[in-house]
Formats: sequence, structure tokens, C-alpha cells
Amino acid sequence: FRPTKAPITIGDQAWIGADVFVGAGVTVGQGAVVGARASVLADVPPWTISAGNPAQVLQARVLTDVPRHE
Repeated sequence: FRPTKAPITIGDQAWIGADVFVGAGVTVGQGAVVGARASVLADVPPWTISAGNPAQVLQARVLTDVPRHE
């Protein structure tokens, strides 16, 4: 086993829970949510919710319109 050095990329508005392991070279997409204590070994698509060990996509995040205060 030989460790690799590769950058980890975290997209804008992504949330990473407590005690999450993110492997080398992994990208967590924009707006993605990763649950606490997950092990992220593969890329997480944008706007999805992932959790587990290893992390798996559970569902897509659905953005709704926020009411405007006028």
C-alpha cells in the first residue's frame, strides 16, 4: 500500500459533518451534504446528500423557492 498525495476539493455551499474522513483526490460537489462520521472514498455529486461507511448517495437535494419579504 502506497499513500497518494492528491488535492481534496470541497465545493461552495457544501456541508461536511463532524468526524468525516475524505480520501485523497476526492471532490465533494457544490451544495453537497456529507453526514457525520462518513468515509468519503469517491466523488460526491453536487446537490446530493451522502452518508455511511463508505459514503453513498442517499438522495438529491431539492431546492425550493424561499418566500420574499417585501
